[in-house]
Amino acid sequence: MARYFSFRWVRMAALGAALAMPAQAQQLCGVHNDLVERLSAAFQERRVGYGVIGSEAVIEVFVSAGGTWTMLMTDVKGRSCIVASGDGWENTLAVIAAG
Repeated sequence: MARYFSFRWVRMAALGAALAMPAQAQQLCGVHNDLVERLSAAFQERRVGYGVIGSEAVIEVFVSAGGTWTMLMTDVKGRSCIVASGDGWENTLAVIAAG
């Protein structure tokens, strides 16, 4: 229970910080499909996963074969913003134990 609680607050704090940034501090925002097309054309990045941040937003991770990566957040109003990007992405195999 304590583990769930701490992750919940970390996610909420990260979302709040991202949404509270002034417009000029954000790297790039726009229409979701336009941003996805740009990531594909410029970096050959494809979506490898996504997750829901409560009822507030969706985070998607896009990765290229060359190791570049981008995190795209889309809020409930439909606004998408690039919140992080980098290179050196490494895929790992996550093993989930049935318990």
